[in-house]
Amino acid sequence: MTVREVKAARIAEEVARLCMEANFELEDDVQKALEKAHAGEESEAGREVMRQILENSGIARAERMPICQDTGLAVIFVELGQEVHITGGGFEDAVNEGVRKGYTDGYLRKSSLADPVRGGNTGDNTPAVIHLALVPGDSLKLWVVPKGGGSENMSRVAMMKPADGVEGIKKFVVENIRAAGGNPCPPIIVGVGIGGTFERCAFLAKKALLREIGSVHHDPFYAALEKELLGLVNDTGVGPMGLGGRVTALAVHIETAPRHIASFPVAMNVNCHAARHKYIEL
Repeated sequence: MTVREVKAARIAEEVARLCMEANFELEDDVQKALEKAHAGEESEAGREVMRQILENSGIARAERMPICQDTGLAVIFVELGQEVHITGGGFEDAVNEGVRKGYTDGYLRKSSLADPVRGGNTGDNTPAVIHLALVPGDSLKLWVVPKGGGSENMSRVAMMKPADGVEGIKKFVVENIRAAGGNPCPPIIVGVGIGGTFERCAFLAKKALLREIGSVHHDPFYAALEKELLGLVNDTGVGPMGLGGRVTALAVHIETAPRHIASFPVAMNVNCHAARHKYIEL
């Protein structure tokens, strides 16, 4: 077996770059979805909001400025090949050094509080929230996902009854989107986690946000549920920035896991229209 070495300094360098790029420019799938939403929005106020969102995106990309003043808490998804050896430092230290450098060099707002109750800003947006999966192979995959407070605050977890079934899931998602209104800065992307445990379904809901807009679930049952949920969410009439209209969400993505026979956990995690994420494979 050949072990592949990846330097900690390289990880820090790439994380720093991705933190800045994620905050300065939307991925192509998000940009195209926003353009499609603008063209299809029926509300006059909604079309104007979409025009401003697209204009803002263009300015941010051209001027290398943040798309939003809330540059997020740094969330990092990692798939680490079991044949990769990190050299020259610890893995988490390297990720946090990258976040520190990216948020400092990019003049990005630091939103991390050292103590959740007593406060005190860490000053560099560390520590990052790191989700690490050990996988076969010799590659290292990183997704940098700055997560803003406005959309994150609209997240929900419900420990439903198994008998609630599909109708319970639909009710849970639609009622929470309607209650959220304009707070998560729609049009949004909705991640839904179903199954697992209390914490597992929340993780799945957030991981679902990494999927490309326009992709469908590999299981036709859940692909159909994604499509139905998107229609139901858009039928709420919340519209762009909560000002009314047809386009409340750009996509609904579902991820699932096996569950205990007595439990039926369901979670919803939301991305605002500035659905920031960047990816690299080392």
